[in-house]
Amino acid sequence: MLKTELVNPNVGNFIESIRDIGYSFEVAVADLIDNSLTAGCTDLQIIMLPQPDLIFSMLDNGQGMNELQLVEAMRMASRNPKEIRSKNDLGRFGLGLKTASFSQCRKLTVISKKGTEIHSRQWDLDYISEKNEWLLITPDTISNIPLFEELNKMESGTLVCWQLIDRCDKNSLTDIIDQVRKHLALVFHRFLEGADQRAVKIKINNNPVFPFNPFNLNHPATQQLQLEKIKIYGSDVFVQPFILPHHSKLSQKEYEFYATEEGYIKSQGFYLYRGNRILIYGTWWGLHKTVDAHKLVRIKIDIPNNMDALWGIDIKKSIARPAEIIKNDLRRIIGRVTEIGSKPFTGRGRKIEDKTVISFWEILPINENFRFAVNHHHPLYTDLQDELSASGLEKLEIYLKGLEAYLPIDAIQFKLQNSPHQLKQQSAISESDIEELSVRLRGAGLSQAYIDDLLKTEIYKNRKDLITDANK
Repeated sequence: MLKTELVNPNVGNFIESIRDIGYSFEVAVADLIDNSLTAGCTDLQIIMLPQPDLIFSMLDNGQGMNELQLVEAMRMASRNPKEIRSKNDLGRFGLGLKTASFSQCRKLTVISKKGTEIHSRQWDLDYISEKNEWLLITPDTISNIPLFEELNKMESGTLVCWQLIDRCDKNSLTDIIDQVRKHLALVFHRFLEGADQRAVKIKINNNPVFPFNPFNLNHPATQQLQLEKIKIYGSDVFVQPFILPHHSKLSQKEYEFYATEEGYIKSQGFYLYRGNRILIYGTWWGLHKTVDAHKLVRIKIDIPNNMDALWGIDIKKSIARPAEIIKNDLRRIIGRVTEIGSKPFTGRGRKIEDKTVISFWEILPINENFRFAVNHHHPLYTDLQDELSASGLEKLEIYLKGLEAYLPIDAIQFKLQNSPHQLKQQSAISESDIEELSVRLRGAGLSQAYIDDLLKTEIYKNRKDLITDANK
């Protein structure tokens, strides 16, 4: 006979451990909203108040819960992650409400209305630690909880309240609200847009959250590539790549808006949706390197909620690790899309090698390497060679070699990545500078061959009229 003994966990210690799963405030709030959306809500109100202590309340107009359903919802691991769920169910483990809440506060109160009945339950972590048992409280007073009066007027709904919030500073409330707003605008943008014939409204402190679609679908320069359906173990996965517009086709405001706070470099890659909700975004899952040339590539993946195990989705629904069976298809798609996605940059990068233009710069090969160099065949340079003394020409050569050697490549790349609209390189030479040069050249008795070369230079390519009268 198997010998066993009962060893119960220390509940107080266990509680403190599960508080450190790794939720940020905005991810925890998103986990609560999953429950509300699963309950069929169309309206969500969030109130965050700093006085006297930071308090968070969220009210939905979903179907609500009776007393038995509420108690079960408060149970840890109330769902078996392997059970079959409806396609609109955004949960999995039956832990989200509790773990998300415990990660931010020490007192969680849930009040739900269904029909004419209102029921409430509360987890108080300090009380649990003191008693060392999972003792669920039925609170005496709930009317003082923010948004309770609104719930009381509704036909059905659920109110979640966090008190004794100890994982963020109330003095940073403005920043916290801003982060929550931006996160919800992205993660739930399809619901806010009216996906699945259900338009959901979310308000934070009475201010609406507007959807942020990361693919900039309404811009004519956005490239929407072919939708691909991949069948894995009988379930369909839909993959849709997008190439966002180059910064030259956007205003500075729009370019910065779609970059997100993390910037285009960190926002490139896969955007994984499950049930119209973004789970993870801005990742290549180690299948591809993050490079500047692919920063406009964003690939949308839609999966059903019966594939969580194959995608390694965690409790927080903010980490995913696709199984090996999926990775080969993802690598193939990456190769196809990044080749297209790099064209807005490689096309512009090849301008220096355009043989129809005589550039100020050229690319010089060095065995298997290369460097950028001033073009010594530029007509203005060859003209200068004839005019300078040997000593002057020697000084010019040293100066140009220093210019080439210390070209600030890193600084240029950084500025182009972070603030391309602020780079005004061509302002180094003004229209008056060019006109003054043209006047001097006209009086220099130029040969037709020299004029033809000048017309091919970057300066005169679109200003032919300034030189063509030179011999008249």
